[in-house]
Amino acid sequence: MQGAQVISGGQGTDPRWSLRGATALVTGGSKGIGLAIVEELAKLGASVYTCSRNEADLAQCLESWQAMGLAVTASACDISSRRERESLMEKVASAFDGKLNILVNNVGTIMVKPTVDYTPEEFYQITVTNFDSAFHLCQLAHPFLKASGAGNVVFISSIAGLAHADVGSVYAANKGAMNQLTRSLACEWATDNIRVNSVAPGLIKTPLGDELGKAFAAKVVRRTPLRRPGHPQEVSSTVAFLCLPAASYITGQIITVDGGVTVNCVSKFD
Repeated sequence: MQGAQVISGGQGTDPRWSLRGATALVTGGSKGIGLAIVEELAKLGASVYTCSRNEADLAQCLESWQAMGLAVTASACDISSRRERESLMEKVASAFDGKLNILVNNVGTIMVKPTVDYTPEEFYQITVTNFDSAFHLCQLAHPFLKASGAGNVVFISSIAGLAHADVGSVYAANKGAMNQLTRSLACEWATDNIRVNSVAPGLIKTPLGDELGKAFAAKVVRRTPLRRPGHPQEVSSTVAFLCLPAASYITGQIITVDGGVTVNCVSKFD
C-alpha cells in the first residue's frame, strides 16, 4: 500500500520546530490517538509509516491522507505477532533506506475485570499487545534509530501505570513496566543519540477509552480538575513536541496528559 508522496508541514524558518526530512513509524495509526499522531507528525514535515490490523481501515485513511497532502505509507500488521513485527520493520527499513528518526509505540488494548477472573490467555494477549510488542519493536528499530543520528522513541503509556485503580490490574502492570523501560532505555541508548520518553494519557475520547464504560468514565471526569476527557490531538501534540529538535534535552521522562487527575488527591467532586 502506498501513501502520498507530498510532504506537508514544517514550513517554519526555525528548524527546531520542524520535522522536515525526519522519518517515523507509528503503530496503530488508523484510529484514535495513533491516527492523531500520524497526522501531527506528517503535518510537521515527517515521512510517516504506520500500520493496523485492518487493511480496509488503512486504505480509507491513506485516501484521506493523500487528499491532505501528507507523506504517509502503511501496511497491515498484527502487532501481537512476533513474525509480523519483524516483517513490518523490514518494510520500514526499506521505505526509509535503513534510517529511522522516530518510533512511536502506540498500539494497546485493555480488558477491565477483577484480577482473579483473568484467564492465562487474556493475560498473555494483553501483555503481548501492550508491552511485549513495544519491547520487541524497540529491539528491532534500534539499529535504524542509531543510524539516523538523532533517534526518538515515544511510548504511549497511561496514567494507569502511575496511579492506582480498583480494576484493570494487568493493563496497569503493563503500563508500569513500559514506564520503567522508558527510563532504562533512555540511559542505555543515550550514547547512541536516541532519546526515549513516554506519554501517559488519562481518559481520552477514543474507541479504546469507550471500552471503559460510561460509569467508570464519569468517575474519572469527576476527579479531573479540567472536568472533561481529553482529545486525541491533545496527546498527539505532546508526542510531536518530544520528537522535535526543540526537545533535544528531554529524555527518560513520563509526561502525563490527563487534565490534572494524577495530582488531584482530594477533590470536592468525589
